[in-house]
Amino acid sequence: MTRRLRCAAATPSEHGFVIVAVLWILAALSALAMIFSVYLSNSAQTLGINDTGLQAEALVSASLELTAYQLLLAGDKARPTPGSFQFRLDNADVLVSFASEAARIDINFASKAMLANLFAGLGADQQAAKEYADRIVGWRTRPVANTANDEEALYRAAGLTYSPRQSPFTHVNELSLVLGLPSVLVDRALPFVTVFSGSPDVDVLIAPPEVIAALPGMTPSALKEFLSQRPALSRDSPALATALGPAQASATAPKSTSFRILTTIKFDNGRRTSSEVVIAVGEDKDKDLYRVLSWQDGVEAGRRPRKLAGG
Repeated sequence: MTRRLRCAAATPSEHGFVIVAVLWILAALSALAMIFSVYLSNSAQTLGINDTGLQAEALVSASLELTAYQLLLAGDKARPTPGSFQFRLDNADVLVSFASEAARIDINFASKAMLANLFAGLGADQQAAKEYADRIVGWRTRPVANTANDEEALYRAAGLTYSPRQSPFTHVNELSLVLGLPSVLVDRALPFVTVFSGSPDVDVLIAPPEVIAALPGMTPSALKEFLSQRPALSRDSPALATALGPAQASATAPKSTSFRILTTIKFDNGRRTSSEVVIAVGEDKDKDLYRVLSWQDGVEAGRRPRKLAGG
């Protein structure tokens, strides 16, 4: 009888312990379920982003194919230097614009005077602009054998841990490594320079005003007059020479096989992205239609370069 009473007395305590244990287990399972749901949500978002990224890459590739087709179909003589078109594919609207790289200043071939004028036009004072041009020429120029390497000595004296390339620029972003060039000035110059034109001249029929202003011999009044006449001008060299006056030497309206393509994609879900790709077309008819020279995702369509302080 005593043993039976003891068992009966112990039962509520044991039941309480079991209930607490079950509650702890339920709480743990609930936490695990919450963690797992968050994991699934994040995974779904990641997969969605990756899927959109793959779709965007495919659409940019499609825009390159269509651009190259248009350029090659026109032939060398009738090939357009600027152009644009749009199409819709895979629940997205795609806007494509392209322009010849001859519209930009090639920092591997441009004269020292043109480079100095570009920087002066972007806000640098005349003396500093000339020094920047000197350093760019020094960066791209091979040193003379058996002579002192003065350009390399300047970098050592400045305490830099690297030397100038002293060979052609491989990318315009290398400008940020050139001794003395302010980063804000590099940012302003990037929309107007290239390493893919392969010519010391620029195509003034499509070049932005900042590039035309950099032509040696160009004046503000001559620039204003030329821009007003440009819509009616053709690629006839005498006509261009007359319109440019003293600035005609570096403006032969050269043709380039390299084109810069800006592809802006707007998805139906509201997401928007832009990519800028430089391609070379028509180099070898027995191979691919085009060759990719540069590819940059996440660019801002219609972006404007930063201004210099006080400029």
